[in-house]
Amino acid sequence: MKHFALFAATAAAAFTLTGCGDQGAGGGAGGTRDQIRAVGSSTVYPFATAAAELFVQGNPGMKSPIIESTGTGGGMKLFCAGVGAQHPDIANASRRMKKSEFDDCQKNGVKDIIEVQIGVDGLAFAESKKGPGLKLTPKIVYEALAANPYGKGPNKTQNWKDVDPSLPATPISVFGPPSTSGTRDSLAELILTKGCESDPAMKALKDKDEDEFKATCTRVREDGKYVDSGENDNLIVQKLGANPQAVGVFGFSFLEENKDTLKDVPVNGIEATYETVSTGQYPGARPLYLYVKKAHMTAIPGLQAYLNTFVANWAPNGALTKRGMVAAPEDVRKANAEAVKSLAVLDGSKLK
Repeated sequence: MKHFALFAATAAAAFTLTGCGDQGAGGGAGGTRDQIRAVGSSTVYPFATAAAELFVQGNPGMKSPIIESTGTGGGMKLFCAGVGAQHPDIANASRRMKKSEFDDCQKNGVKDIIEVQIGVDGLAFAESKKGPGLKLTPKIVYEALAANPYGKGPNKTQNWKDVDPSLPATPISVFGPPSTSGTRDSLAELILTKGCESDPAMKALKDKDEDEFKATCTRVREDGKYVDSGENDNLIVQKLGANPQAVGVFGFSFLEENKDTLKDVPVNGIEATYETVSTGQYPGARPLYLYVKKAHMTAIPGLQAYLNTFVANWAPNGALTKRGMVAAPEDVRKANAEAVKSLAVLDGSKLK
């Protein structure tokens, strides 16, 4: 599976973004585009492309959306840069939009944003079928990967056994997402921070100095034990095949797709499965989102129909879940189907 695709090479000049608000639509933004353009998460990418295929099948004559895998952070920057034909319509995200990103959007004239949770994913830890059979906890992962564990100096651990005597004496080698990735943000929030907070002094630090707390709890070591593997999760899968002692961090769907060569590394004794992710039992479970510019809804042909395609296919046993996405609970699906229908605008005051 390619992680950067252009479903069509060029965008014909058929529709002008005249309905895209006051800021951004003029002043050099009055171009034309007759294709949907989405940027963002590599985790959401396969589901966005699957929805694009279904959209074309159900809407003969429409051009397939352009889907770009830029990482959640990179996608948000592109999405929030402005309104108009040269700016994307959708940001795919493997974590919720940050308050700072929302503020950037507002500053650049991206005023009305529709938030849609399309499903759930798990932040999976995996190793080769030939791997040592690691069993991890957030505390172990934090102590293995943090640049400055608990603020006590640079991380000197070399082997997993150095971190926890129950683990094998194999070298710490973790292939994971870059800082621009929503998966990296999820690693920081769901695993590293939870592990860091196992020390009572860190909870006290959070109340005293939140910036120092964040740096201490989420900054990853840079001595080669953690390897930034870019936005191509399939590359991590390949590296695990070449290095059976290594651990990979990526979205649950990539573990599911590669069960013939990989095995799950349990976290807190819980394996990443469809059931544990969908119910939230798995510690790395996280929601997946689309962010859509309301100003583009009438200006970009097919945008409403593309969103409707997600709604029609995100239930259990739907086409998207058959591609590896975990269906959100029924009440969440119902609420987000209504958001797509009503085009309800995101309230930025609830963001962090």
